[in-house]
Amino acid sequence: MTLPPSPAAPFPAARTAIVTGAASPRGIGRATAARLAADGWSVAVLDLDEAACQDVADRLSDEHGVPCLGIGADIRDRGAVNAAVHRIEAGLPQLVGLVNNAGVSSPVPFLDVTDEEWHRVIDVNLHGTFHVTHAAARIMAERRVGRIVNISSTSAERGGGVYGRAAYSASKAALLGLSRTLARELGGYGITANSVAPGSIDTDIMGGRLTDERKAVLLRDLPVGRVGTVDDVAAVVAFLLSEDAGYLTGVTYDVNGGSHIA
Repeated sequence: MTLPPSPAAPFPAARTAIVTGAASPRGIGRATAARLAADGWSVAVLDLDEAACQDVADRLSDEHGVPCLGIGADIRDRGAVNAAVHRIEAGLPQLVGLVNNAGVSSPVPFLDVTDEEWHRVIDVNLHGTFHVTHAAARIMAERRVGRIVNISSTSAERGGGVYGRAAYSASKAALLGLSRTLARELGGYGITANSVAPGSIDTDIMGGRLTDERKAVLLRDLPVGRVGTVDDVAAVVAFLLSEDAGYLTGVTYDVNGGSHIA
């Protein structure tokens, strides 16, 4: 697909954002989907369980009065992703936003990582993100306006973290490079691409609910004095998808309470 670059098209009032990995009750994806719906976006909730996705979409529609759609798809499967994006394009307003949030973690130290564990993490976090972005960006390019946000991690910048180790950190670091490349290659089509790198956020990807003991350990490295919430991340993602963020591209927003200061 080759299109001549041109100025960005106007930001549409009726617009859709895809949020992957948005069905988990305590996840960043679900909080982001809710924030976007509250801001007037139609939201396509994309995750493995279609029933759970549709339940989230129905709740968002009821609470915020915007059309939403829940679709079950394994983002590792390019065919399933292409079919999902086709349904979104046919059933919701113009596709403008994409939040690549779906991901899996891995607490396995490098010397213990098996081939199976490495591929499990890379297939979801990197290959899955590639599949969804490839399908969505083509539509955005044709219409000359788009916002892409990849959810990376402080682990990508620090070389590991409290829970995610080698495979996770490598996959999330790759997303930073992908975002910067997309920023350069897609800017001429009116598309911005940025990353958000959360630090210690109280979600299930960190291995379950945080106990008081685990929170105490985390707080030792947090200048703000509290563990982050999914809403902290969702607020930054919502800004990067907004019309106001049109002059920001190729940047990484660290949402980590000061645990990593570059």
